[in-house]
Amino acid sequence: MRLSVIILNYNVHYFLELCLQSVEAAIQTLDAEIIVVDNNSQDDSCKMVKEKFPNIKRIENKENLGFSKGNNIGVKLAKGEYVCILNPDTVIAEDTFKTLLAFAEKQNNLGIVGCKLIDGSGCFLPESKRNVPITKIAIQKALGNSKHYYANHLLDNEIGKADVFVGAFMLLKREVFTQVQGFDEDYFMYGEDIDLSYKIKKAGFQSYYYGALAAIHYKGESTLKDKTYAKRFYGAMQIFYKKHFKSNLVFDALVFFGIQSARLFENKTSTEILDFENYALISKTKNEALAIKLSKPLIQVLNAEEIKENTQIIFDANTISFQTIIQKMETSEKNKNLSFKILPKNANFILGSSSSKSRGEVIPF
Repeated sequence: MRLSVIILNYNVHYFLELCLQSVEAAIQTLDAEIIVVDNNSQDDSCKMVKEKFPNIKRIENKENLGFSKGNNIGVKLAKGEYVCILNPDTVIAEDTFKTLLAFAEKQNNLGIVGCKLIDGSGCFLPESKRNVPITKIAIQKALGNSKHYYANHLLDNEIGKADVFVGAFMLLKREVFTQVQGFDEDYFMYGEDIDLSYKIKKAGFQSYYYGALAAIHYKGESTLKDKTYAKRFYGAMQIFYKKHFKSNLVFDALVFFGIQSARLFENKTSTEILDFENYALISKTKNEALAIKLSKPLIQVLNAEEIKENTQIIFDANTISFQTIIQKMETSEKNKNLSFKILPKNANFILGSSSSKSRGEVIPF
């Protein structure tokens, strides 16, 4: 088998359903498998996967084991030569794996391949490509200077060498993942992707950023920015530096301050619901049920070029490819105040997020 896609899920039923639809479309011509590891979700995630995606392998953990352990469990079950660690709040194009695997086969001593990630408004996510956060860089980042934290030697659309990738999308050979002993389970959530990237670099492998290909990462849905997030993030950074670098009093002080300030994150996160003058469905077919659900008239168009300013755009995945949806979001005019939702295939809900910092919105109809 050539590829195993590992998706660790926790309470994101609707986003997971959309993600799985895009992944199934992307592996149609490949010898590949999808493995969903569920960390004891309390929503209907497991039931949904069982009923709508019966051929997908499922692992249902009886407790939330965290990002590292959950993904490690999935990789142990995997049979593919390559594995892709993928978040459930992502959407990929139909040619994603075909393109990246072809690129990977041409590289020597390959580590990780990452792609360009955009948020739910089509904006580039800088964490798509990062440098190793040595102590000096980490201190600068903590003080608000991210110049050297991100891999700015590469343009967003370029293809080239980079060292650190986000755990939302990582493609690598399974034997490389196994050789460096996978994700360090000392991390419950956050920091484990930096740690894995750095272990792979230290083992002598070369990783690459493939900016010519984009995927959506809603981000805020799986990783809400609250007090718990802050504590886990700063705690993860402490683990990373104790493991790989010498102790630094300045950084330790910044970490301590960050954890103590975590209370400032309380109640700062909410579902973002914006008000738009226009609603536009990009589809080849009408959807009367959706039109009735929305509070304002829904116009139907065939392409985004017809869209006015201040519009909520809804892409119909029943009639439009995921590749087209991603391209339209990525190339949209950011000054037109556009927001995007996706109608998954055979679904009675739309979803999306207008910011990488918001939880996102699911609208059933």
